Amino acid sequence: MDMTLEVILLPVTDVDRAKEFYRDKVGFHVDLDGEVMEGVRIVQLTPPGSGCSIALVDGLPIPTGTPQPGTYHGMQLCVEDAKAAYEELRERGLDVSEPQAYSPQDGATFMYFKDPDGNGWAIQEYRQRATRPLHQLLSELAAQRQ
Repeated sequence: MDMTLEVILLPVTDVDRAKEFYRDKVGFHVDLDGEVMEGVRIVQLTPPGSGCSIALVDGLPIPTGTPQPGTYHGMQLCVEDAKAAYEELRERGLDVSEPQAYSPQDGATFMYFKDPDGNGWAIQEYRQRATRPLHQLLSELAAQRQ
């Protein structure tokens, strides 16, 4: 059975402020912004080139529990060129850390930022993404380890 991760509900205190942040500073595309049922507004945003989106919600009861704004950490975006991404994000006004290479291997360079509520993100550089999709690259790496 195939499964895909499509949407992550991201807890925020102010949907409009978060929408503006993710759209204008991080560069996500706004896919949906509207009341999907009475009293429930959803803003869905997708990073360019991603198959997974974030959803900012207001008024939606979540049967498994209500996450608190600022408690999500470790979400990760991947880019082909960390230095270029850093420059572009800084030009948009995002307070992002400088790229840090933890080792010379591909996939070991990271930078970090938080949204206005304190939810934390990492941005990882994968240079090989320029020629191969990440899921293919990771599958190949996993097969080499077996």
